[in-house]
Amino acid sequence: MNFRKLGNSNMEISEISFGCMSLQENSSDEIKLIQTAFDKGINYFDTADLYQNGENEMLLGKAVKSFRDQIIIGTKVGNQIKENGEGWDWNPSKRYIIKAVEDSLKRLQVDYIDLYQLHGGTIDDPIDETIDAFETLIKQGKIRYYGISSIRPNVIRSYVQKSNVTSVMMQYSLLDRRPEECCLELLQENNIGVLARGTLAKGLLAGKPIKEYLDHSVMEVEQNLEKLKDVSKDNLSLKEAAIQFVLKNSAISSSVIGFRTKKQLLDCLETLKSPSFSDVTYQKLLNTISIHRYKNHR
Repeated sequence: MNFRKLGNSNMEISEISFGCMSLQENSSDEIKLIQTAFDKGINYFDTADLYQNGENEMLLGKAVKSFRDQIIIGTKVGNQIKENGEGWDWNPSKRYIIKAVEDSLKRLQVDYIDLYQLHGGTIDDPIDETIDAFETLIKQGKIRYYGISSIRPNVIRSYVQKSNVTSVMMQYSLLDRRPEECCLELLQENNIGVLARGTLAKGLLAGKPIKEYLDHSVMEVEQNLEKLKDVSKDNLSLKEAAIQFVLKNSAISSSVIGFRTKKQLLDCLETLKSPSFSDVTYQKLLNTISIHRYKNHR
């Protein structure tokens, strides 16, 4: 496993990290899967207070208790579960964030959170107040660094201009290259790490049945997959190409991937060993799928 510095932090993060949202049950098998990932070199585990109404944080906390000091834990805040447990409201206020971190700390069974992320955001949020909440938590020692999880360019630009965010989590893959148009360069110039989610495009780049994806119709997805397979067929699988493509971009700190089984985990880690992903292959992939633009929130 290779490691990369996460933005302006002093944290070294594994190139492949574990997106715990994929885990749906609080079971011994899932605990073992998280522990196997750690044994194989993964040191960043990403969750959110929203996932399974906090159960996901509890699962992660239980699984990593024996090696907590050797890993980076990231969780998210901003989606306030309704009192009846059905749905949630968006709440980026300082008061809520200060309260919510206490609940996450308890569920995770930790004294501090390495990376606390705003789970979304709009340009109409009280951004200065939200930033103040994160800065306050750093001073209190409850979090080490903070970031945002967003695909909205106008929100990302605001946090770049106004805050000391360490990272931005955003969707990026061979089938979703929108971040290249206006975000990746901006973040890299400002020493802000990018946590790439959706690297395998909901499994489409790993062999799952073809379906619509973003603005791509079923036919367009099928055509794009055939083009990508044609580029990579001689040397590596499409899955290998998809992961290596994302990691080839120097703005990316880590690819956050959700695993459900040990086989998925091990197969994914095997893609890092492929020696055949050359600059030539990378350039061919860049030329195969066009870059789309973000249509909203520009």
